[in-house]
Amino acid sequence: MPRQARLDVPGTLHHVIIRGIERRRIVDDQEDRDRFAARLGDLAIETGTAIYAWSLLTNHAHILLRSGSGGLPKFMRRFLTSYSVTYNLRHQRHGHLFQNRYKSIVCDEDTYFQELVRYIHLNPLRAKLVDDLAALERYCWCGHGVVTGKIKNDWQDREFVLHSFGGTVGTAIRNYRQFVEDGVAMGRRPDLVGGGLIRSLGGWSEVVSMRRHGDRQMSDGRILGDGDFVQRILEESGERQKHHFSAHDRRRKIQELIVKTCEEENINPRELQSGSRRRPVSRVRTRLARQLVYDHGVPPASAARALGVSTSAVSKITRSTER
Repeated sequence: MPRQARLDVPGTLHHVIIRGIERRRIVDDQEDRDRFAARLGDLAIETGTAIYAWSLLTNHAHILLRSGSGGLPKFMRRFLTSYSVTYNLRHQRHGHLFQNRYKSIVCDEDTYFQELVRYIHLNPLRAKLVDDLAALERYCWCGHGVVTGKIKNDWQDREFVLHSFGGTVGTAIRNYRQFVEDGVAMGRRPDLVGGGLIRSLGGWSEVVSMRRHGDRQMSDGRILGDGDFVQRILEESGERQKHHFSAHDRRRKIQELIVKTCEEENINPRELQSGSRRRPVSRVRTRLARQLVYDHGVPPASAARALGVSTSAVSKITRSTER
């Protein structure tokens, strides 16, 4: 079955789940965690993406965000590509770091916003990375301490979260802390990360009961919400899906960028893609490699193919950029 297109228009609330390939680590130490959080924050500010909740574990991460004007796919491509490049360079490894397709669930904000904030922020406690809620507030690679005011950062939208829990900061923090504490005994909450109608209704028992009474609801595995919400999201994103880019479209856009840049610099694209080391050609190739990898989220191997050089050559360019 072909993969379904991402559902996204600017301003959509998403629960994003990122996993390491073959359940492998995506962070090895504190420096990796700091780099992950810093890149997430920098890119969120740059793109106008609102981050409400997040938690970084050993081999996966959760993020609750509202997509910016550039949309979720572009944001995630840039984030995952840039982090994986720096991780691979630092640890002298090659190949994919993340599963090829991150999971994104469009969420009904009115029903699930608070639930998802709590679920995501309790992940380090469930994974036994911290011992208790007091330690969770001091855990730097999760947004819980930011909401309670124990940790400061300028890229997580703390005010929006607190506003949903109370009219004043003090009241909101007390209500939030109690709400999170009440959720500890709930466990892993598969109803928030499962699939389609089962997830939206809270389990198979609810689905069976609904069908016994002849009640049918529209569902979609990419959406967390009731039938009316699912229908509205699908209708709103219909025009967007018509313009969903295929791999062929992406290759075409890469080629268009190469041709346009070469015209600006009076360079023949064929000479660029033939591996020429002439200084003006190398300068343009370096510029394009940085644009493709960092601005457009193109994997280094794909950028290398488009520019007529090896993946290691593109890696050297990105390494010098990081330095």
